[in-house]
Amino acid sequence: MYRVFEALDELVTIVEEARGVPMTSGCVVPRGDVLELLDDVRDAIPAELDDAQDVLDHRDELVGKAQHDADQAVSKARSDAERMVSEAQHEAERMLSEARARAERMVADAEDQAQRTVSAGRQEYEDLVGRAHAEADRMVQAGRANYERAIEEGRAEQARLVDGTEVVQAAHAEAARVLDAAQTEAIRLRNECDAYVDGKLADFEDLLAHTLRSVGKGRSHLRGPAVASAAAPFDYHE
Repeated sequence: MYRVFEALDELVTIVEEARGVPMTSGCVVPRGDVLELLDDVRDAIPAELDDAQDVLDHRDELVGKAQHDADQAVSKARSDAERMVSEAQHEAERMLSEARARAERMVADAEDQAQRTVSAGRQEYEDLVGRAHAEADRMVQAGRANYERAIEEGRAEQARLVDGTEVVQAAHAEAARVLDAAQTEAIRLRNECDAYVDGKLADFEDLLAHTLRSVGKGRSHLRGPAVASAAAPFDYHE
């Protein structure tokens, strides 16, 4: 660069000292010296300036290419983002559908289990009541049979004895006692059967209440994810 400035100073000196042309503002300069100095200036100019000029000449082309590349990058990024959002929405919908189906299966299983439990409890209750009634009837029949047998025995004893009044009264008293004992036993057995059936029904009532609470929790769980998914379709934990 020092040689460039030196050559320019020499050119200025040559022009200032050149002989003027009469009647004009021009002057006569030595062509050879001027061309030689200009060659020196051109040779002394760094190559970076020429490269910079090339860059300036192609500036619009480079800016346009850079803008085009930037637009393509932005378009690709937008397309990738939309694709990722669409895939996330599809995945969220799939997960929500699976969760809803799983919750519906759980509720259906709980309801089916509750129905089976109710049916089993009803059947057991009917069996217990039937057995209790049968046992009570058997005890009553046995008491009646004992009573009738005692009556027959008393009548036979009355016929056998001459003085049968006291014997008949004793037989009637014995028969009444046996009948009362049979009826008392039948009542006791019936009360025990009723207490047993009531206990079984209480246990069944607790089991049914627990099952209904489980069904209610399942239904609440089913309604919970659906409401949450409507409010925030991308927020899932399960």
